[in-house]
Amino acid sequence: MPQTKMPPAILLALTIGPALAIGMTLWFVNDLLPECIVSEHQRLTAPDSQFDLVTFSRACGATEANIQAALVPQGEEIPFDAASFVSVASNAGLEPAWNANGDIELTLPQGAEIYRQDDSVAGISVIYR
Repeated sequence: MPQTKMPPAILLALTIGPALAIGMTLWFVNDLLPECIVSEHQRLTAPDSQFDLVTFSRACGATEANIQAALVPQGEEIPFDAASFVSVASNAGLEPAWNANGDIELTLPQGAEIYRQDDSVAGISVIYR
């Protein structure tokens, strides 16, 4: 049975066409999604200087007020997709602090809806006041 070679122009069209279509679709869909803005409120370095405790809010389009807290490596910017260990539906401060034992202390606003409230993060206890 004779083998036929595919002309380079057809091979190129079959390769570039779908890649171009997928790229344009992703670009268009990305424009439809709201851009999220992370606003840092307060930063406190751990007593051992390993982490920074950061309180921040994240706004993605028409979102409600929120305050969150996360640990990031000391001196680094808070990433867009930072995993918070506490998240509250409020714009009140959490009054973050490191105590003498190296634990994290946070004050949760009274009456606010709590989305997330972990008891520890990265092996560090979190005490809620």
